[in-house]
Amino acid sequence: MTESLETTTDTTDSGPGGYAAARLRLLQEGARSGPPRRSALADLTDQWLATLLTGGARATGIGRGVALVAVGGYGRAELSPRSDLDVLLLHDGSADRSALAALADLVWYPVWDMGLALDHSVRTPEEARRTAAEDLKVQLGLLDARHIAGDAELSAGLRTAVLADWRAQAPGRLPELHELCQERAERHGELQFLLEPDLKEARGGLRDATALRAIAASWLADAPREGLDDARRRLLDARDALHLSTGRATDRLALQEQDQVAAGLGLLDADALLRQIYESARIISYASDVTWREVERVLRARSAPRPRLRGLLGGRGARTAGRGAGSGPDAERSPLAEGVVEQDGEVVLARAARPDRDPVLSLRAAAAAAQAGLPLSPHAVRRLSAAARPLPVPWPPEAREQLITLLGAGESTVGVWEALEAEGLITRLLPDWERVRCRPQRNPVHRWTVDRHLVETAVRASALSRRVGRPDLLLVAALLHDIGKGWPGDHSVAGETIVRDLAARVGFDRADVSVLATLVRHHLLLIETATRRDLDDPATVRSVAEAVGTASTLELLHALTEADALATGPAAWSAWRGSLVADLVKRVSAVLAGEPEDDWSTPQRTTAEQERLAVEAWRTGGPVLALHARSEALPPGEAGLLTDGTEGPSEDGTTGSEPIGVELLIAVPDQPGILPAAAGVLALHRLTVRAADLRAVELPSELETGGGTGGVLLLSWRVAAEYGSLPQAARLRNDLLRVLDGSLDIAARLAEREAAYRKYPRRRGVHAPPPRVTVAPGSSQLATVIEVRAQDAPGLLHRIGRALEDAGVAVRSAHVSTLGANAVDAFYVTDGSGAPLKPMRAAEVAQEVERALR
Repeated sequence: MTESLETTTDTTDSGPGGYAAARLRLLQEGARSGPPRRSALADLTDQWLATLLTGGARATGIGRGVALVAVGGYGRAELSPRSDLDVLLLHDGSADRSALAALADLVWYPVWDMGLALDHSVRTPEEARRTAAEDLKVQLGLLDARHIAGDAELSAGLRTAVLADWRAQAPGRLPELHELCQERAERHGELQFLLEPDLKEARGGLRDATALRAIAASWLADAPREGLDDARRRLLDARDALHLSTGRATDRLALQEQDQVAAGLGLLDADALLRQIYESARIISYASDVTWREVERVLRARSAPRPRLRGLLGGRGARTAGRGAGSGPDAERSPLAEGVVEQDGEVVLARAARPDRDPVLSLRAAAAAAQAGLPLSPHAVRRLSAAARPLPVPWPPEAREQLITLLGAGESTVGVWEALEAEGLITRLLPDWERVRCRPQRNPVHRWTVDRHLVETAVRASALSRRVGRPDLLLVAALLHDIGKGWPGDHSVAGETIVRDLAARVGFDRADVSVLATLVRHHLLLIETATRRDLDDPATVRSVAEAVGTASTLELLHALTEADALATGPAAWSAWRGSLVADLVKRVSAVLAGEPEDDWSTPQRTTAEQERLAVEAWRTGGPVLALHARSEALPPGEAGLLTDGTEGPSEDGTTGSEPIGVELLIAVPDQPGILPAAAGVLALHRLTVRAADLRAVELPSELETGGGTGGVLLLSWRVAAEYGSLPQAARLRNDLLRVLDGSLDIAARLAEREAAYRKYPRRRGVHAPPPRVTVAPGSSQLATVIEVRAQDAPGLLHRIGRALEDAGVAVRSAHVSTLGANAVDAFYVTDGSGAPLKPMRAAEVAQEVERALR
């Protein structure tokens, strides 16, 4: 019913003094803060403005058809001590214009006299809607319109019309809103990483929270609600305390104000304040990312042409549009890994996935998403968080490999990591992470919080993975090098202790744990020594050599130093600093060169089974295969043989003893092309090679004069199916025979598959660093060692083997390892006479292999 302004009851002193005194008492009332105080301040202001409107109406003779409407933050009843008042004087057009102007003055001038900032306008509902259609910011403010006084039906009619307009126009206006949010983020930065953040304008701040409300009002998508309201409340509380401590209408939390603001909120210190703000901003930022992706999917689905039949029948697409394009049961799903599929540009769990029975699933899904360059569905993460089993301690090898794969994916690691953090999965996997999560760094050289700096260091390290022999240790050390910053004292010393425990829990052996502890303890050693010590002093170089211990650790520490500096900020690394560190590394390498090192290429002792296979291959003149499941419960080689069908994975890929891989042994008479043939067959059957070893087998002396001719090569593989079940050993043997006799063109088959992938791209993938092929001088007196470091991919080993064959060299032994997403392979090659290659020829072969891989 229309309210008459002339009969409105005056509930407060209409003069500025009465309102000012009541306002001051409210702001000084220590018992009331946060949402209750903001709401009370809005109520108090409503009463004052209503009294002003009533008095003005009496003075101007306007009785009906006018309303006072709060919009924006005032409309949401979220008045901070120094907030602007956003007010609309709404009228139906019946009042005289001069009287209406006089009424507006009678309302606005007392507000200005109080010294309050006022954003005001006088419009009819039609004018308000027209202005909103032209100005997105006006429309966003009107979405929160709230009646203060006057004609309530007029206010309600405007609000109903504005919401209807917004929902009708949302497909065109939401992209505009998204662009505004992105431009604002570029200007003001990310709230969760700034030492002096703008609580309102920075990404993850109050503006973004308001944008999420607008998206929800459009009915096209909705933000994840978990923690969002609390995050928004904490930012508003911090802004209240900032206004009270400074006495100014500011949203920028300057360094000099932080201790006082923290005290006003009852927090321990400025660091506790920033950490709380960063956590809130992270929640809002993540919710924004998820929601904007959903908006894009919905808009994409609406713009796509629909089949005529589905439209006539009212198909499922209409019922699932609110959940995003392609989210219905008939959406196309592409497998990425066991239990993990891609659906409509996101990584989701397969329908048959069982998080409650598969403790590695969360890491496998994260690694698959990062390697594919795709976001991890928040619904999948939420399901993993709710149902996933905890990992056993120590972790199974697959879990460790999936973590390394996740860390090695480059830039796409960040978004996936944030998704895991949003549901608490990171601290569940790495409990020590909680102490560094959202922890600020006061050093202005640092651009990130401690936890984000660690992830960024891993991202940088992934680009340097070709420089080291153990990229897995580099990536883990990058992730954990500052883990001690959550503890008192020297963070390097504390970090060493933490990493020894954590690396053992993750499943690294004692030697690797020692290397990781050394890297964390001395991650600042090279940069500090190179820039602060005299490198011409032999004692300086000797001290570094003693701390590092081995050339391989020095190699890792050099890459970690660069990754750490690059992830810190532009001021932490330069060509000059890099040259100093490189000079130090060169000097330390010279000192370490005389020390004995483990010869990882030393042939292993032949087992009884390997000898049996070699003898059978020598006698029959053809390949012989044995396939074993490997599990945590049994050592390698003692799980059930898959070839006899007595034991092995079930149809869903599980066994009672949690299989972690498959060991494949191939014995075959020595002949050209063995390595590329065997690797090609594995790639054809979609088997991922985790590790491999190729070497000649010495036959028993009594067989040397037997019926066989030539030697026997033994290839030991550790493989895993990309997805689905494992192939039968008989099929692998038959295909290998066909490749060796020339009846199966494996190169052509693999090329066809690659062409199909390129014709129908499923995902963007990650931008991996280029492959690197080098000659390792002095590694062997009997052969030349060619080292290949590249991004792991189907058919990679086949391409390397073909390149070496085409180069005319003989592969005498090979040692292949896949560390996460990185392949680190060493091939011992000789010329036709069995001698090591000449230096010039070795360099040519390395270049030919690198060209083939590029």
